[in-house]
Amino acid sequence: MRKTILILSLGACFVGVKAQIIVKAGAQYTSVKNTSVTVYTTAKNTNLRLSKTGSLSFKEHKQPLETEACIFVDPGKTFQSVLGIGGALTDASAETFYKLPKQKQQEILNAYYNTKTGIGYTLARTQIQSCDFSSDSYTYMADNDASLKTFNVDHDKKYRIPLIKEAIAAAGGKLTMFVSPWSPPAWMKTNNDMLHGGKLKPEFDQAWANVYIKFIKTYEKLGMPIWGLTVQNEPMANQKWESCMYTAEDERDFVKNYLGPTLHKGGLSDKKLIIWDHNRDLIYQRASTILDDPEAAKYVWGTGFHWYMHDVFDNVKRVKEAYPNKNLLFTEGCSDRFDSKLISDWKWGELYGKSMVNDFNNGVVGWTDWNILLDENGGPNHAGNFCFAPIHADTKTGELTYMNSFYYIGHFSKFIRPGAKRVISSSNRDQLQTTAFVNRNKQLVVIVLNETDEKLPYNLWIKGMAANTTSLPHSITTLIVQ
Repeated sequence: MRKTILILSLGACFVGVKAQIIVKAGAQYTSVKNTSVTVYTTAKNTNLRLSKTGSLSFKEHKQPLETEACIFVDPGKTFQSVLGIGGALTDASAETFYKLPKQKQQEILNAYYNTKTGIGYTLARTQIQSCDFSSDSYTYMADNDASLKTFNVDHDKKYRIPLIKEAIAAAGGKLTMFVSPWSPPAWMKTNNDMLHGGKLKPEFDQAWANVYIKFIKTYEKLGMPIWGLTVQNEPMANQKWESCMYTAEDERDFVKNYLGPTLHKGGLSDKKLIIWDHNRDLIYQRASTILDDPEAAKYVWGTGFHWYMHDVFDNVKRVKEAYPNKNLLFTEGCSDRFDSKLISDWKWGELYGKSMVNDFNNGVVGWTDWNILLDENGGPNHAGNFCFAPIHADTKTGELTYMNSFYYIGHFSKFIRPGAKRVISSSNRDQLQTTAFVNRNKQLVVIVLNETDEKLPYNLWIKGMAANTTSLPHSITTLIVQ
């Protein structure tokens, strides 16, 4: 197994060859005559990991031929604004983190949250009560305490809360964080079990809604601002770990009659409420059932989704087409069935690259990986549901392993900053996938993904000007135009 314990320096200043190019792009990307293009690359069978691999120059190129591979970028056509990119701060990540030497802890924080030497995460998720990536199942209140008089988050103070606070500090004092429950307490459920599905008993609808408010206010009082929340993690999954089932109608009615009004009454109407939080396969049916009800929709900021099961990317687009005034957020994804012998497989990074290109092109405003850190076994996990994470730590030796997925995510998170707007980036070859954004500082960021075994020459074409470059086999490239 290859161990990587040194983060590449990613903060080099941009150097490029000046070119005469004028691009008009609304309010964000104004006319720029002297531009430089800097290329960053991660590629299979090379040592390139978010490495600066050169500069490009533009030349006049009015009409491309059909025989020429091109990435066409139009910064004048803008779409959604970016909320952020990041990962989940779970019990498992926190417990693993605090088993490591201080030096390694600092390395991980810098790797994820430093904008110069790391990949600049700005988005985070954490759970309400326990989930599969906890060492045990637990709740925040005593049995049958519907009044929540015994509510406390003392369990989280050992590992998770300290990690969240360190992550916020490492991110410069601000981290956009949303929270998700996996299950109500057993006594609130029809199966009297936090695990194995079951449903919320109707008589506890209000008490359970009160838990969200209590959790958010408690975390915020402890110094961790909460931006938003999802109704339920994976509400159609009857899992052997913490889970709770909601039909679309169940979720709609819980939002309309309990959770939405309770957030408002509790002074938390500014928190962004996210429905679904499950896979792409049923996303349109779920979103339409809830958002077609005005009394439920008025409380909903947007729809969250995961990537498990099926790559039906167009389903995400359908939700955006039908409900253009609501947001889309990728709330969880990871490579499951951990196997240390497969940790270097290149397919893991490409899975992230393909998902992120398609999801952003289909309208998502943010993208959230699952656990930021796991141990040498893909845990800890009380249900044996071990998974991969972008960074794994050997808790016995302190060694860190950076999967190629860390660098693939970094090609987005480091360069696409909150407030960026997606712009048109179109490929005339299906072997080259692409997306593009303009940051608030007018910097144009173009990402090109190549999942093939071929070297693929192409032109980066903008308004009659082209810069020629080559996409390496099984690579992801970020091109910075400024």
